[in-house]
Amino acid sequence: MGGVCLTGMTGCSSGFDEVRARMDAIRKQPRGRVEPPPEFTPMPSFTYAAHQLRSPFMPPETAEEIAVRNDKKVLPDFSRPQEYLEKFSLEALRMRGTLQKPGGVLYALVEDSDGGVQRVKVGNYMGKNHGKIVDITQSQISLVEIVPDGRDGWVERPRSMVMADK
Repeated sequence: MGGVCLTGMTGCSSGFDEVRARMDAIRKQPRGRVEPPPEFTPMPSFTYAAHQLRSPFMPPETAEEIAVRNDKKVLPDFSRPQEYLEKFSLEALRMRGTLQKPGGVLYALVEDSDGGVQRVKVGNYMGKNHGKIVDITQSQISLVEIVPDGRDGWVERPRSMVMADK
């Protein structure tokens, strides 16, 4: 039995010698030079401003349909630059507190889903549905969202966010 083990071990060591010899030969070869990555120029940011134009996937409207649609007074302001908290749904945001200097504006502290805390005041926007903050109290943020009404129009919807428990 001892002879079988000895024979088996000597058979394995010759394979390692070949591997070591091949590795030594590779190490002695001249090393290549890696080219540095190319320099990329940053692309300017793009703001899509064609929200109010007709979708190419919708049929053209008749003059009567346009008149009915234009009678609706509720429309989101697509030309307004989007605020940071409009990237998140309201469900992903949490009210964490308020702060106010004596005699100053009352701010609400809102935590986003990334863990960052943002300061907002009346008139700011948040949420994906054009939610404009209309009132802030010590325990609640009240806002009005503008959502599609399902008939190619828009409707205002009141929403509120209460102080989140830890």
